[in-house]
This record gives sequence, C-alpha cells and structure tokens, in this order.
Amino acid sequence: MAQIISKDQPFNQGEGNAIDIDSYDDLHQRSSSNKARKFSLTGRNGKEGLEDAGANDADDLLEAMGYKAELLRTRSTFQVVFMSFVLASIPYGLATTFYYPLVGGGPANIIWGWISVSIIILCVAVSLGEITSVYPTAGGVYYQTFMLAPPWCRKIASWICGWSFVVGNITITLAVNFGTTLFLVASINVFESSAGVGIFQAETYQVFLIFLAITLLCNAVSALGNRWLPLLDTFAIFWTFAGLLAIIICTFAIAKNGRHTGDYVFRDFEPASGWPAGWSFCVGLLQAAYATSSTGMIISMCEEVEQPATQVPKAMVATVIINTIGGLLFLIPLVFVIPNLTDLIALPSGQPVPTILKSAIGSAGGAFGLLFPLLVLAIFCGIGCTTAASRCTWAFARDGAIPGGNWWKKVNTKLDVPLNAMMLSMAVQIILGVIYFGSAAAFNAFSGVGVICLTLSYAVPIVVSLLGGRKHLKQGSFDLGIAGTICNVIAIAWSALAIPLFCMPSAIPVTASLMNYASVVFVAFFVISGGWYFVWGREHYRGPPTHEDAILEHRRASNLAD
Repeated sequence: MAQIISKDQPFNQGEGNAIDIDSYDDLHQRSSSNKARKFSLTGRNGKEGLEDAGANDADDLLEAMGYKAELLRTRSTFQVVFMSFVLASIPYGLATTFYYPLVGGGPANIIWGWISVSIIILCVAVSLGEITSVYPTAGGVYYQTFMLAPPWCRKIASWICGWSFVVGNITITLAVNFGTTLFLVASINVFESSAGVGIFQAETYQVFLIFLAITLLCNAVSALGNRWLPLLDTFAIFWTFAGLLAIIICTFAIAKNGRHTGDYVFRDFEPASGWPAGWSFCVGLLQAAYATSSTGMIISMCEEVEQPATQVPKAMVATVIINTIGGLLFLIPLVFVIPNLTDLIALPSGQPVPTILKSAIGSAGGAFGLLFPLLVLAIFCGIGCTTAASRCTWAFARDGAIPGGNWWKKVNTKLDVPLNAMMLSMAVQIILGVIYFGSAAAFNAFSGVGVICLTLSYAVPIVVSLLGGRKHLKQGSFDLGIAGTICNVIAIAWSALAIPLFCMPSAIPVTASLMNYASVVFVAFFVISGGWYFVWGREHYRGPPTHEDAILEHRRASNLAD
C-alpha cells in the first residue's frame, strides 16, 4: 500500500513508497486523457498522431518515475537503431583494435572470437532490453539498479553502477577518439618516404594535438548540431555499407599477394602473446568486446525517443544482430588476404589494417581510398559516443551523485542539450589523454577500462533483476521468460570473466611502457567515487526519485486505454 501524504509534502526519495495523492490523481487523469488524444489524433492525422501521443505518454511515464521531461523526443525507431549502430561503428571499431586478436591467436581468434562475443553480447542486449522496457530513463542501468535492488543496498548498488556507467561512457568515448587519432596516423603512413618509413612520423605531442582536435570536433557537432544528428546517423548507415562493399570487392578481386585457404582463415591458431594458448585466445577477445561495448549506451537516449519502452530494447537487439553480420563481412576478407602475422604484430603503430589493405591492393593510394570511409565513420562514432556520454553524465548529476551536480544537470534550452555535462565529459577525456605522454599503450588502457566499466554497469541491474525473481518484467513489454533467464546467466558469467581479463596486458613479458594501465584508471575512478560517497553521498545521496506506485498506476491506465 502506498503511504498517502499531503499535497504540501515533497515526494519521498530513496524509500520509494510515498507519493503525493493529488499528483497521483492528476497522473491518472493525464494518462487517460493522453490515451484519448492518441485515438483522436490517429483518426485525424494517422501515423503522426500516434507518434505524438506516444511521446506524450512517454513523458507521463517519465514524470511518474519522478522526472521532468527536459529534452525533446525527436527520434523514431529507425533513428534509434541507426544511432545504436553508429555507437558501435563495427568496421571502425574492429579495425582499430585488430592488433589484440592478432597477438592472441591470429585468424581463428579474429573470426571465432568475434562470433563468440557477439552471441554473448546478444544475451546482454536481451537482458538490458527486458529491464529497459520497464524503466526507460536517461539514467539507464543506474536508475534500474536502484529500482530493482533491495532497500538495504539500493543506494550503494546504484552508486557503484552509476559511476561505472558514467566512467565507461566517458572512457569508451575517449578510446574512440584516441583510436581515431592512431588510425589516422597509420592511414597516412601507407604513403612512404622510403621503404618501411611513413611520410608522417608523428611525435607524441602531435598525436595528442590530433586527438584534441578530434575531441573538440565531436563535441562541437554534438552540441551545435543536435537537431541534425538523426540525419547524420541515417547517412552513416549507408556510408558504412558502401565502405564495406568497397573493401570486400577490392580485397577479394585484387588480392595482390594472393589469398589464403579457408582452412587457414577459420582454423589457424597462432598465439604470439606469451600467455598460455587458452588465456591468449581470451585476451584477444578485447577487440570484439570493445566493438560491442556500446550496446547499453543507447539507453541514455531514452528521454529523446518517442516510445522508449519498446523502441530502445528493439534497437539494442537489432543492432547486435546487424553488427554481427557486418563484422563478419569486414573481418573475413581481411583474413583471407592477411600478410605475415609476425610483421603485422611488430608494427610500431599497433594498427595492422592499413598495412593489410595496402598489401592486398598493391598501392598506397588505393589503400587510403578504402581506409577513408572508415575514418569518416570513426568521426560519426565519436559524435555518437559524445552524445551518449553527455546524457548519462547529465542524468547521474541530476540525482546529485556527481560533485557540483547543480551545475552539470543544467540543460541548454537553446541547443536542447545538457551542455555543461558534455563539457565535463570532454574535460575528463582530455585530462586522461595526457597519459599518452607517459605510455605508448594508453589506447589499451582507455579501451580496456571502457569495456570493464560498461560491462560492470550492465551486469549490476541484470544480477539484481535475476536475484529478485524477474518479477518486475511482468510490467514491461519485453519479457522473454525462460529464454530471458538463460540470457541473464550468460551475461553475468561473461561479466565475471571480462572484468579481470581486460586488466591483463595483451602480451608478456611486460615493460613499463607496454603495461595495460586499465586497472590503474579503473581503480583511480572508484577511489574518487568511493571517497565522494563516504564524504558526502552516504549522508546526502538518496538516489533517483522512486515512485513505484505512480509508475504502476500509469501502466494500469495505459493498459486499460489500450
């Protein structure tokens, strides 16, 4: 039973049982009137009316969850799928991290590692989709954890999950932009001043300045061009498949240095990491894990989607399936024409794909022509990740979990973006980018900590949902029953493996300059967040506003109207 309180009292935050009776009645009336409006609009305007009513209904549900709608709902189902696809940008993501499975085991690690991780990530997408269909907010996994966890641990559980989600979003965005920098330098160096010497031997400071320029560009486009981003995502889909088609046709048709056999492509396993064979294969999975780590980032866009309870879960699952196919179309041709593995592993740039394409095409100009679509896609990916990272930072600050939250939670109404949160995310990325001056393996640290943090943040709500008997899923529209339970178990098992796995260096013996500093960055963030919790959060942090009864009433009113 809900506790009835007077109109003058505020909503109770943290306990989740008290609601304002007047707001409760207003909510019921507003929900019913919006449903009536939905049918009248349908008769007058058709599909447009349905979408408008759906957006209003989503705002009502958001208000029932304790939040005011501050961002415009401008994205359709296809646009959500397209943005989710761009967040992953599979050809680009697989290209920049090609080194890891190459060292881990070669061809078999590349192909079967991608297939294995894609199946696992599909289980993660299904698990998160089920929960998001019940609680579709920009807070994403953090809000979901608070709602699902038992009262005695919900504050600390949501705090850990929220910080993991925010740190994961920021560092994976950093990894994307830094990876674009390294890939750009390697792509330019397919042109050589002499045998084996590229025309642009970038100094450390030059690499950092290029990274800085790319980061500023992505933030500028995301902030100033928000209304056009859905169109950019749509264009990126066609751009991606055009680029893939060009790579497939050219590498297979030209194959300047010949082609390997199918037996080599699918069965050859040559670990060169120094780790035992089985563990070497697992370490090589970082490529696939990095490329698919963005799966749950799209949840942060729930408050800009017309019908997030259905659109976002569908987008997550559909994107994983599309990306699995697209990834195979990209990887298999490259492995068929791959040159000597030892030479690729020894490349100073750590970026084998430009060299592979140059070997297959036989000319620097032709190779750069095939690399150019990937470079453009990299910018699209950086813009998408920047947008998602700003939304999750804003949502977490909105609930007072980030120092200076009153500043970071402000929305710029002219641009319709949380500009302050976006600038905070950008500043953290630039500061962390300085690590490159001390370690050439900085990209390994950025990508590793991004995968670790996002994996942990996805696992927490899945764990509490499973331990709670998945009862809450009956309220949503994406309950898969026993299949969903199996997906939950697989997702949790993957998380338990991935977190320690991606703290490991990609090869041994390890030197200071080649050390994987993912664990250092990971621990540093949680020392800061843990310290902030004990200094301030334990006394003042109440978590997101939780009005379970209002949410339930909204769903009942919606079901009756339907």
